[in-house]
Amino acid sequence: MKYQSKKKAVLILADGTIFHGKAVGNEGTAFGEVCFNTGMTGYQEIFTDPSYFGQIMVTTNAHIGNYGVTEEIEMESDGVKIAGLVCKNFSYNFSRPEASGSLEDFLNKNNLFAICDVDTRALVSYIRDNGAMNAVISTDVANIDILKERLAQVPDMNGLELASKVSTKEPYYFGDENATFKIAALDIGIKKNILRSLANRDAYIKVFPYNATFNEMQDWNPDGYFLSNGPGDPEPLNEAIELAKEILSRNLPLFGICLGHQVIALANGIPTYKMYNGHRGINHPVMNLVTGKGEITSQNHGFAVDREATEAHSDVEITHVHLNDNTVAGIRMKSKNCFSVQYHPEASPGPHDASYLFDQFIENIKQSKL
Repeated sequence: MKYQSKKKAVLILADGTIFHGKAVGNEGTAFGEVCFNTGMTGYQEIFTDPSYFGQIMVTTNAHIGNYGVTEEIEMESDGVKIAGLVCKNFSYNFSRPEASGSLEDFLNKNNLFAICDVDTRALVSYIRDNGAMNAVISTDVANIDILKERLAQVPDMNGLELASKVSTKEPYYFGDENATFKIAALDIGIKKNILRSLANRDAYIKVFPYNATFNEMQDWNPDGYFLSNGPGDPEPLNEAIELAKEILSRNLPLFGICLGHQVIALANGIPTYKMYNGHRGINHPVMNLVTGKGEITSQNHGFAVDREATEAHSDVEITHVHLNDNTVAGIRMKSKNCFSVQYHPEASPGPHDASYLFDQFIENIKQSKL
């Protein structure tokens, strides 16, 4: 009955290309930059990842929703952060005993518009060939020209500051207050599993808003500093860049992931750029140039650090490279207690090959206290 009652829907790309599908549930319209994730599992973590704020997610796995959702375990923030969902086959029923409900109910609760029955293989192939661009998904199939006009007004992701949209408004604490280490974390889109990963290593974390100053963080007297992942272009994040500069000038332990990695690069005068297509999936190959070992990693980013400028920097060393396109996947500073990676060592979802980076951060903190 649900299949028969599905309403016709369209996806319109900024260049005018149209793909057809059906609404998962109610009528609706959503705008954002279209992107795709190649993960076979982990859709709830992906949908709630703040790094995806402002993006219409295309899932390449053929079935979405078949194992339902959980209330807490697979939530990476307080709710859905993607702007819209596009998939091939949407499963209204789920079979996992541990699930607390269906994906359909979860999306309705979070007011997310989704469409299915789209030829996602053709769509992803088109995006690969033509690059990431803005898009609209809608059931308003009778007003294509109006949708195109509205789509033309949507800001481009290049130059767009989004961290302030997903950051906490007030500082908060995570973990055991009696833990050995205190870490001040800048929330520019932080994932819950990053906080769990730090807390599991005997750390107590105070999470600060995106515009926190060094003095505000320092007043808590932390042992180390962390810059989180997040959405949008890193270049407009002037406050975060200045914060990183202050931390580096004092040679305090600093670790950055994803957007935080890009902020650290910018703090060193290394530019970033918008990628033709970002890296989004849970099986991306990375080479650790320090150990010579390969890692399978979880990734989610549409911007990257300029490799040529990084190699030319006298105080920055490339530690990891992405093996698909040789982009910079990790750096460390030669004269400072600082390192960062472009991918997600907390891997939620994804493999655990890179979880050692959290241990490395804790070890850096230990060494700084000697």
